[in-house]
Amino acid sequence: MAVLSILSRTASRRSVRALGVASASVALAIGAAGNALACDISEFSAAAKCEGDKGVITVTDVDPAGIPATVTVYLQNKGADAEKIGEQVVKGSREGSTITFAADWKPNAEYRIHVKADRYVDEDIKPNLVTPSTPCKTADTPTPTPSESSSTPAEETATPTPEPSTSAPAPAQSESTSPAAVPSNAPSPAAGESNLAETGAGNNTGMIAGIAAALVAIGGGAVFFGLRRRGANSSR
Repeated sequence: MAVLSILSRTASRRSVRALGVASASVALAIGAAGNALACDISEFSAAAKCEGDKGVITVTDVDPAGIPATVTVYLQNKGADAEKIGEQVVKGSREGSTITFAADWKPNAEYRIHVKADRYVDEDIKPNLVTPSTPCKTADTPTPTPSESSSTPAEETATPTPEPSTSAPAPAQSESTSPAAVPSNAPSPAAGESNLAETGAGNNTGMIAGIAAALVAIGGGAVFFGLRRRGANSSR
């Protein structure tokens, strides 16, 4: 009887030990599986894309456990946060869940993206997101303005008609001569006396010449009649 009692006790101890080992193995397996299903920063990715002519930033979560995570995007300037672009909650999936931030990014801009998921994740996606060097919308090329010479009609390019001169017309030759002198009551000098007038002689020269001629004529007549009378007296 004593031997049977000892054997039963030994078997019971072995059974308890085996059960403990099995329980520990199951616990370890469950723990490993839990760690494998936990949210991890490596399951998050970010990209800068274009939607039409505007830029956006997308963040994708491929966590199969679907643990909610808060994603915050910051614009960087010289290694510091310059502007908070936005904050959203994403619940991952095996296929991947994507959220979009409306950020009209500039070429070569840098963004810091932080992820916080309960007690599993509280860090940034590394490295920081740098946007492409090509913008989503290219600058419009200005249309060249047509030159004035090409757009001006032929009528406008013709030589304009010169405006009439405002200066008075030059007088005709007949109008430029001095007006005729007003006739004077003084007698006109003889034709031969014009030279005297030109030399500066007075207007009485003609009168004196006329008197002298009369005196000469009278003297000549007197001499003629005297000689005739003397001849008559001598003939008697």
